Amino acid sequence: MALAGDTSQAERIVEKLNNHFPEDTIVQSNYLPTIRGQLALNRNDAATAVRVLSSAAAYELGIAGSTTFPTNLYPVYVRAQAYLALNKAGAAVAEFQKIIDSRGVVLNEPIGALAHLGIARAYALVGDPAKARTAYQDFFVLWKDADPDVPILKQAKAEYARLK
Repeated sequence: MALAGDTSQAERIVEKLNNHFPEDTIVQSNYLPTIRGQLALNRNDAATAVRVLSSAAAYELGIAGSTTFPTNLYPVYVRAQAYLALNKAGAAVAEFQKIIDSRGVVLNEPIGALAHLGIARAYALVGDPAKARTAYQDFFVLWKDADPDVPILKQAKAEYARLK
């Protein structure tokens, strides 16, 4: 819900999870920091997102025990987005690269492909168009069969076209 921008629903989920699972390591150290971090990003508070997500660092490279609600590397993805928002491209690249390097953990989660887009944006931010182009192309290969009207794909193609 937080990734989709439904703040009120995401906040209700945070409250319920926190109240029902106060001693659950995955909930407290993965799910909640990720949701709270995304909510902070939604409020344009990337610094808070990075701070909140620090508690997930010890657990984020593992595979959560649930296949019903997979969150494999989502704390990393949200942190990478926060670094992009803070114009910390090097830190964003490092976080996105963790996702790309961990395909066996990410499985078929969308962040596996979106990490390539994030790296492309980070390289564009620091003015490295060659690396940005390569990362955009990697993203396009992964999404070659996607509906061409998907907003994020259209946005990525427009960004790619603007590279100098």
